[in-house]
Amino acid sequence: MAKASKSRMTVEGEDEGRFVAALAAGDRAAFAEAYRRYNPPMVRLAAAILRNQASAEEVAQDAWVSILKNIGGFEGRSSLAAWIFTILTNAARSRARRDGRQVSFDDGGEGNGLAAAFDGTGHWKEMPALWEEVTPERMIAGRNLLQHVSAAIDRLPEAQRAVLILRGQQGLEAAEVCAALGISEGNMRVLLHRARHALRRELDRLMG
Repeated sequence: MAKASKSRMTVEGEDEGRFVAALAAGDRAAFAEAYRRYNPPMVRLAAAILRNQASAEEVAQDAWVSILKNIGGFEGRSSLAAWIFTILTNAARSRARRDGRQVSFDDGGEGNGLAAAFDGTGHWKEMPALWEEVTPERMIAGRNLLQHVSAAIDRLPEAQRAVLILRGQQGLEAAEVCAALGISEGNMRVLLHRARHALRRELDRLMG
């Protein structure tokens, strides 16, 4: 791989076309930045599909091999992140099939109580009270709360967890999430709402 450039490569603020070109040219700084930014959520997404951390880490590494091998053919029809996560999702699904598991992200239908919890854009109508005012005590409580929320995310059904990671945490466009997971936009919205609703219930339970 080519010698790293002196300046730290970034995805944010860096023209994506130039960043992709640097990756294709073997720029080590570009790869280090891409790996830092994308590998943790790649492993989380693979773990959501496979329900096995060791397998998830292996699949993420396999996906990186494919990413670097094919980055020269990236045409920019989607964002780089969407392209990366599509490769990761396909790799995880292939691994699941080899392990004798069927993975489906189809979860149609509306969840009970969703309309009451969220507005038409999928955002909470009322934020949890803990987040309304920041105090030292609440900052400490918030750190503990995040641990519980993280555990709650890990307990979500694989379809909900995958959509939450891609749409809610990585900020991929709705169409990009649908393309990566092979689902309709309506199904994606239902899955995202159900995931957020489950987390809201967990927050309400923890805060009494």
